[in-house]
Amino acid sequence: MTLRDFIPHLPGCASARFILLGLLSCLTSISQAQSVNPLEGNSRAITGGGSLFRAQCATCHGADAKGIATIDAPDLTMIWSERDLSVSEVFSTIRDGVPGSIMPAHKLTDSELWMLVSYLQDVAVAGVTDLPAGDVVAGAEAFRTNCSACHRAHGQGGSFGPNLNAITTRRSLESIMASVRQPSVIIGRGFKPVRVVTSGGEEVQGVLKSEDAFSLQMLDERQRLRGFQKTELQSLERLQQSVMPPFSRTALSDSDLYHILNYLQSGAAQ
Repeated sequence: MTLRDFIPHLPGCASARFILLGLLSCLTSISQAQSVNPLEGNSRAITGGGSLFRAQCATCHGADAKGIATIDAPDLTMIWSERDLSVSEVFSTIRDGVPGSIMPAHKLTDSELWMLVSYLQDVAVAGVTDLPAGDVVAGAEAFRTNCSACHRAHGQGGSFGPNLNAITTRRSLESIMASVRQPSVIIGRGFKPVRVVTSGGEEVQGVLKSEDAFSLQMLDERQRLRGFQKTELQSLERLQQSVMPPFSRTALSDSDLYHILNYLQSGAAQ
């Protein structure tokens, strides 16, 4: 169902439907080749995009666009900053789908696709906007002690977990705090924990980086990239607990966490 099909079923007066139809009519010539969304910030486009999203996308990505973990559907409120995508790339992904995944292609007009992009831009997470004050020097030391073995920031640290250079620009304070306190609730793609046993009896545990029908790649606990053919494995176990341990307030106080976030934010543009 496209927005044009959906409009007759919208509740309310005929004038609302007329406005959306008028918006569609005047935008039929917009091209997908645009590198800038021509409808960015347009309130009518955002409203129309929200209607389209609820009709086309909410089943997998949730009514709030924050994804559904059980089917590995990503949180679309963070696609701009977390994946550093351009508007044209998001446009193309919606139109063409993602081969090899449950994400289908969508037979929408260019105008309707740009409306969806506008809606996703409008609901995007803006990052930390209310960070309490903290000590950057103390944060650097707390990061080194608690985080640097797995996470990288300011050019230092490991690669087992996500790079935290720009974490404060792409995730809210509430979201970051939740990930630190309960890291297993939502585990991001590229960091799903797995354990494999090879035909030779070797047990390897780490995080899954890529997988297809025949093979997989994972980063093991020594942060080495390993590749395996599935025919060479005795078992493949998908674990439920994140490789990141939960940090209670006893282990890492809120004030220490604020120090770390101020340290990370001091290099957010790097």
